[in-house]
Amino acid sequence: MKVVILGDSLTAGLGLDAREAYPAVLDARLRAAGLPAQVVNAGVSGDTSAGGLRRVNWALDDAVRVMVVALGGNDGLRGLPVAEMKRNLSGIIEQAQARRVTVILAGMEAPPNLGPEYTAAFRQVYRDLAKEYRVALVPFLLAGVAGDPALNQADGIHPNAAGARKVAEVLWPYVETAVRGVVTR
Repeated sequence: MKVVILGDSLTAGLGLDAREAYPAVLDARLRAAGLPAQVVNAGVSGDTSAGGLRRVNWALDDAVRVMVVALGGNDGLRGLPVAEMKRNLSGIIEQAQARRVTVILAGMEAPPNLGPEYTAAFRQVYRDLAKEYRVALVPFLLAGVAGDPALNQADGIHPNAAGARKVAEVLWPYVETAVRGVVTR
């Protein structure tokens, strides 16, 4: 069984050794827990929700049973329309669910310089989609990492190895629950 993480540079592990990226950390943790799942890192640096929608069929091979959708950060950094991001993420979730893949939606935050209305609407997209499609929602992928210089690379955006381990900790309960649910089906 595979767990695929569809994401951007945060998922790809920009600036890190492949073994330090959070998908690799999750993969090691699943193995250590004795769970029969392999994590596939489908992160592409610079990707937006539109790019993820274009790639979702490639990412969903027949062995994928769980998909973490970790997109939207670049949409927010570029100030792209929130409605467009919502349509793209909806399309990704719908394609996964059509293949009976369990989806975990990882929320992101928009930068505050785009204004309170944009920031609130951006955050709400994840909540609305989780409710509409009945998928697990990780409220903020970078919880406890964003804004902490000790957990980020010099750019202040991408987690360092310690930050990537923290991101894996944030995701772990959701991934573990999803994998165990698939195993018992």
